[in-house]
Amino acid sequence: MTTSSPDKKPAPPRERLPAWLRIPLLALAWLLGLGLAGAAAVVLAVALGLAVAYPNLPDISELADYKPKLPMRVYSVEGALLGEFGEERRNLTPIEDIPKVMTDAVLAIEDARFFEHGGVDYKGVLRAALANLGRVKSQGASTITMQVARNVYLSSEKTFTRKIYEILLTFKLEHLLSKNQILEIYMNQIYLGNRAYGFAAAAETYFGKPLKSVTIAEAAMLAGLPKAPSAYNPISNPKRARSRQLYIIERMQENGFISAAQAAEAKQEPIRLRSPGDSTRIHAEYVAEMARQLIFAQYGNEAYTRGLNVYTTLNAGEQEAAYRALRQGIMDYERRQHYRGPERFVTLPTAASEVEDAIDDALAQHPDNGDVLAAVVLEASAKKIVAARADGEKLEITGDGLKPAQSGLSDKAPPNIRLRRGAVIRVVQTPKKTWEITQLPEVEGAFVAIDPRSGAIRALVGGFDFDKNKFNHVTQAWRQPGSAFKPFIYSAALEKGFTPATVINDAPLFFGSGVTGGQPWEPKNYDGKYDGPMTMRAGLARSKNLVSIRVLQAVGPKTAQQWVSRFGFDADKHPAYLTMALGAGSVTPLQMATGYSVFANGGYRVNPYLITRVSDHKGRVLSNFQPPPTQENPRAIDARNAFIMDSLLQEVTRSGTAARAQGTLKRPDLYGKTGTTNDSVDAWFAGFQPTVTAVTWIGYDTPRNLGSRETGGGLSLPVWISFMQKALNGVPVTEPTVPEGVTNVSGEWYYDEYARSGGVSSVGLEASMPGAGAPAIAPVTPPPPEERNRILDLFRN
Repeated sequence: MTTSSPDKKPAPPRERLPAWLRIPLLALAWLLGLGLAGAAAVVLAVALGLAVAYPNLPDISELADYKPKLPMRVYSVEGALLGEFGEERRNLTPIEDIPKVMTDAVLAIEDARFFEHGGVDYKGVLRAALANLGRVKSQGASTITMQVARNVYLSSEKTFTRKIYEILLTFKLEHLLSKNQILEIYMNQIYLGNRAYGFAAAAETYFGKPLKSVTIAEAAMLAGLPKAPSAYNPISNPKRARSRQLYIIERMQENGFISAAQAAEAKQEPIRLRSPGDSTRIHAEYVAEMARQLIFAQYGNEAYTRGLNVYTTLNAGEQEAAYRALRQGIMDYERRQHYRGPERFVTLPTAASEVEDAIDDALAQHPDNGDVLAAVVLEASAKKIVAARADGEKLEITGDGLKPAQSGLSDKAPPNIRLRRGAVIRVVQTPKKTWEITQLPEVEGAFVAIDPRSGAIRALVGGFDFDKNKFNHVTQAWRQPGSAFKPFIYSAALEKGFTPATVINDAPLFFGSGVTGGQPWEPKNYDGKYDGPMTMRAGLARSKNLVSIRVLQAVGPKTAQQWVSRFGFDADKHPAYLTMALGAGSVTPLQMATGYSVFANGGYRVNPYLITRVSDHKGRVLSNFQPPPTQENPRAIDARNAFIMDSLLQEVTRSGTAARAQGTLKRPDLYGKTGTTNDSVDAWFAGFQPTVTAVTWIGYDTPRNLGSRETGGGLSLPVWISFMQKALNGVPVTEPTVPEGVTNVSGEWYYDEYARSGGVSSVGLEASMPGAGAPAIAPVTPPPPEERNRILDLFRN
């Protein structure tokens, strides 16, 4: 289908009548069109009214430079649309870029003589008048120019005065603008339903494709919308839309725009509408909202009308991988939870003809949530459930698909849980294409990935579902990081003479009331076991709490508090107590990604950023941001500190609590740390490969136990691995560069000054190893009363 400008085709000269005769005849014709008898008697009065009204018409000169309201659009780095903000969805498209098939379809149904008349089609007016007086199917006589005048300047009220103004504005438009300019305004201005203005926006809205790609059948479907966007909406009224489409195809053939063969083919072409869950959609709602807030802060309300194009750092493919990975991780957790019962119960009629309407009404209030679909139970037994979808599809659920809801199939199940006819349930399709009962999760999650070399945000998912919960957990959720915070304490220890080979005693600790200022505190390891002396490397890999507490005690809580602020953490959210060793402070997932990026890039602190460029609808760049090179960012820690910490974090993914990472991804350049807070309230995994840092968090908005067996390694690590499979596809393995000042002795890394002697050889073994070179243990500062209960609640048991 070629694109051409309608002005290029030859057209007969416009019909022109003397001005003194044109207006009375025009008024007379319109009066006849309205079926009024005795119209000739008022022609003179009408003419006088027109003469008075014409000078008072609005100034239409600005239409020569047509500037409609254009929404703000947010794009990924590749140019994929992520979000759109504004009352009117519109893609301003020059007339030369509108395909001929689209203009032909519109002209065929709206104004076939558009290039022949001078704004008012006298033949069309008389034809419509005769048809209306003859009581046949009502015909309209509004030309495209008249519709532009009405849509841009006038109200929709149907009065004689408004019609007069419409005619006068039509003449003014025809005098000021070319036919192509008028047609361009119409094709971009007209409302076509679903907040779509103009045919380019409508093509995206209804078919999920650019206007240049529409077929004859699709163009005819779109051309049917201007008359009544709601009545001929192909989504809500497919039958009426189809009927009008067929009529328009016939009109296109009658006017010579298409051949009989093309018309026959177009009538047979199936129309594929874009559904809300279209696979082409990029699920980046939280990112789009972040961009909206940033742009609104700069441009105010103009952000929604200027047609701003906002380009982000987001990678569309990685964003989809992150979205799917987090949802899968949360749904896997949900399968292990107790079934909470159907979302609602409805009474289904006994008459089969009425059941479908009842199901539609019920599911309209319980829409699908991505791939978590809603259905209404028709039959229920211990071995099989039959459920209906809104489209009439019947689903049979048997065998393993019933296991997640076994408690609801028991004869002894409470009424609010029992599965029975009329229950509104959730189902998902399994990899084997069978169906399984599930439920919308109550637990929440967050995922963020950034480029540690620049700070560019590559993927961000702020929760399970934006429509369900708009709270962005990546940037707004302050949660306890648990053991995922330990690496920052170990980094501080390296500057105090610790080495990966320092031996630390994993033995019980007890702090009496004289030390805590209240009740005694006896911290324990997650598994409740103590393994005695072990190296600092092993202590971090195995996430030993008692080892971390002894390390912090030696470093000093005040010193550690100042040290962690180098990574971007707020010092006041990490009180200088020994509980900091176990991640008792507060962080956001984005802060954790920033902190781990310091290890990933050799010691530099980069600032996360989202927007790279803003342009207007004509492509003129309004702002542009380029991050500085990594080495020009502030240095947070020394290169050798980052190198040795990378070695320790690599051990976690090789033999420690995150060994599943290297085992699954089959590459050694993976680094990270699991994190599980007391009573399994928060589950984390934070890690990186030198080109990407990613953090996963899962927990309840109102903190509560995730389950006695739920950990960061079991809940959050699989999400991270799933994302990394996409992000690292084709990325070569990165070999670490050994910085100056670091020496390897017998397979272990040391600062040069501690390679042969010196440094801290052991901690917690002083009684049995006198003179071992351990540092003096910093005294424990009793916490203030307001902190005491929080600490005791956090670490009790």
